[in-house]
Amino acid sequence: MACRTTFIIAISAALLAAPSARAQGAGEPTGVWQTQAGDARVKVSKCGGGICGVIVGLKDPVDPSTGKPQVDDKNPNPALKTRPMIGLPLFSGMQAVGPNKWSGQIYNADDGGTYASSVSVAGTDTLKVEGCVGALCGGENWTRVGR
Repeated sequence: MACRTTFIIAISAALLAAPSARAQGAGEPTGVWQTQAGDARVKVSKCGGGICGVIVGLKDPVDPSTGKPQVDDKNPNPALKTRPMIGLPLFSGMQAVGPNKWSGQIYNADDGGTYASSVSVAGTDTLKVEGCVGALCGGENWTRVGR
């Protein structure tokens, strides 16, 4: 009888601990995320005491006008216009500024601009990415890919 009671207590404790373990994982930004528009997948990893984000996949990896892999052709720096989009770093200087929140800069390959940005975990499968130009700010939610 004592073994059965101990077993029931152990199972109950495990079940009660499971939600808190998931909640702790909610603040983890690492993994692969799909942009809100679904046009890119970004791998977020820890680096240099902060986080980095690199494009690891594109909805349309081949440029239809050239038949070749997409490149960073909107970059204002001529030396960078031919670098491949896959492998392109998006975050720079992203450092923790609070629980589940990082701040730094983000590169927007759609217009070749770099903007002040913040990234925050908004749930186990949602990453809120925001960027600002002066007082104008915008953002989108990225969705975690796979588990």
